[in-house]
This record gives sequence, C-alpha cells and structure tokens, in this order.
Amino acid sequence: MVEKTSILRLPADKWANVGPLRMRYVDWGGNGPPIMALHGLASSGNWYDMVANLLSDGYRVIAPDQRGHGQTTQASSGYDWPTLASDITSLMDQEDISEAIVLGHSWGGHVASALAAHYPERVQKLIMIDGGFLDARLGEEATWESFSQRVRPRDVTGNREEFLDRLRTQLASCWSDDLERIVQTMVYEDEEGQIQDILRPDNHAQVIRTMWDYPPASLLPKVQCPSLIIPAGPTPDRVGSEFALRRIAMVESAMGFLENGRVHWIPETMHDIGYHKPNELSQAIREFIEEG
Repeated sequence: MVEKTSILRLPADKWANVGPLRMRYVDWGGNGPPIMALHGLASSGNWYDMVANLLSDGYRVIAPDQRGHGQTTQASSGYDWPTLASDITSLMDQEDISEAIVLGHSWGGHVASALAAHYPERVQKLIMIDGGFLDARLGEEATWESFSQRVRPRDVTGNREEFLDRLRTQLASCWSDDLERIVQTMVYEDEEGQIQDILRPDNHAQVIRTMWDYPPASLLPKVQCPSLIIPAGPTPDRVGSEFALRRIAMVESAMGFLENGRVHWIPETMHDIGYHKPNELSQAIREFIEEG
C-alpha cells in the first residue's frame, strides 16, 4: 500500500447553540449556494472533507457533527427524525440560511430525507449518498433481531495504533494521511488507552430503533423537492450476491415513493464512497445540482 500524503484544505471549526446542544460544525466558506452535508452513523462532519474540497469552488459546504456525534453534545435523547431534522433547521437559522441543498450519507441520508419531509421549504434539492433508501423491513429475514444485529456498534476495540492498523487494511485502496485524520474525529481514547466510538451505545440503540420503526416509506412519500439517490455499486466480489440484490430492491422501492427522484449508481465502490471515489461522488452531486 502506498499512503497518500495530505492535500486537503481544512475547513473552519465553528460552534452553535442548537436547543440543548452545543453543536460543532465545519464550514468550507465561500459565497456559493449553501450545502448542508449530514454524516452517517458513528461518524462526524469531517466525513465530507474530501468531497467538500472538490465542491467548495462553487458552493458553501457546511457539515455538522450531529446530535451525539463528534464534538457535539452527547444528548441522551432526541434521535427521532423530527428532532434530528429540527437540529439542522436551527443551525441553518443561526447561519441565516433559508434554503439549502442537503446531502446525507448512510444514516445521514435518512436524516436528510426527514429534513425534506418535515421542512420542505428549507430543502432545495435532496441527495442521499448510499443511505435514505435503506429499508430494514425488506428481505426474507426482515426482523428487528436480524436488523439490530446487522447494524450493531462496530468493532473499535484496541489502542489507537491497533484501531488505525485495522482501518489501514480495510481501506487500503484509499488510505491517506487525510483519511487517518478523518477517522479519528469519530472516536476517543478512554482512560485505559482504548479506542471507543464517540456515539454512546445507548444513543446508537435509539438511532437504529428509529430506523426500524420509521423506515423510508414513512418519509420519502412526503419529499417534494428534486431528489437523487447515489448508491454504491457493489465491489466485484459482491456482484450478484444476496447483499447486492437486496440493495437494488431497496433503491427501487425508494424510487417508487419519490415524486421527483433519480438514481446515479457509482459502480465498484464501498459504502464510504466519499473516501474511495470522492471525485466521482462530487461530480455526480455537482451535475444534479446544476441541471435545470
């Protein structure tokens, strides 16, 4: 593996009081149309660092650490769709943003669709990046037990170097100094020197309960704005697998709910498209935003 060195321009760290939260968000500045970029589960606003660098010449990209994530307050409740959506509109209010293009990766795609469903006047266009269409109720083993096992907290055991070594192996095709910095914004080191997810297990449990109880069918029919789903095409070893076929079915189901929706598959990539293929992802986002 040849490790790439840092080439990214880092965003400004900012803070806002959002209801009971002290919310940290990163802002790439600029005078272009605003983009609110929402990260996935157990992630942080810095997930977008690579993609935002490719969009910041024409847009102002803002990416918050959502409730319970990153450096934002560890709230013990509020992981339902209406509250999560309200967190983002409150941040928009503080930045004097009346309407934004909204991106959401993974779980953040569900939060983004909730924002568009509950506050249609605040979302100009909606882009769901390998998320927002993920419906745990589709498939032969569609039970709460199987879903909660599948999306249980990831394994981040070990000290910092052990944690990074695992990710260097898992993300060998795209590892860089920038990615090493980014992944460390999502975890912390406890008193024993062991790495832990910043998202607490109790809060993780609330998130996945919401995803199960209120699937895409509860949100997407209410979305009125132009919407784009960007699924990660399977890696070559997963083409034709049950996993890949289930995801196709989820995308098709989601498209049936969207009044004004499109799909742009990015082939041969992983769930974290923004790490593996930031150029292709940013180009798909830009083309959708700029079309008539």
